[in-house]
Amino acid sequence: MPASLRHLAASLLLAATLPSANATDVEHLNGSGSLPPDLPFSEAVRVGNLYFLSGQLGIKPGTMDLAEGGIEAEARQTMENIAAVLKANGLSMSDVVKCTVMLADMSEWGTFNEVYRSFFTPPYPARSAFGANGLGLGARAEVECIAADSGAAAP
Repeated sequence: MPASLRHLAASLLLAATLPSANATDVEHLNGSGSLPPDLPFSEAVRVGNLYFLSGQLGIKPGTMDLAEGGIEAEARQTMENIAAVLKANGLSMSDVVKCTVMLADMSEWGTFNEVYRSFFTPPYPARSAFGANGLGLGARAEVECIAADSGAAAP
């Protein structure tokens, strides 16, 4: 079989095995209370058993006010906000499979990691992190996560 036909066959087989997401499989979720109402995005979007959480800042629940006390306080509030979104959707931090971390100052990496680590137990989720020049509201950190509902009840 020519290589081009093998590639076509493999592509068709792969496409047939991928889960499809139609309008009934997608749900936009708001309701944890961690974000003020009327923001132009959803707290999370569920597609099948995957939950895509919007980036969270270290804002006090229901406000646009950052937690006071620098990176440690903001990181803790950020992670608590993520936990609240998960809990509102029947999930927990143990359901998180991937996080993306944005830090305004990479010299705060160590302090952020100490707080971040306290919210998970091994094995840790996959993670990417990078320095960002200017986060919303002048935040020190922003974290977005993807969670997978394994079907087990959240604690």
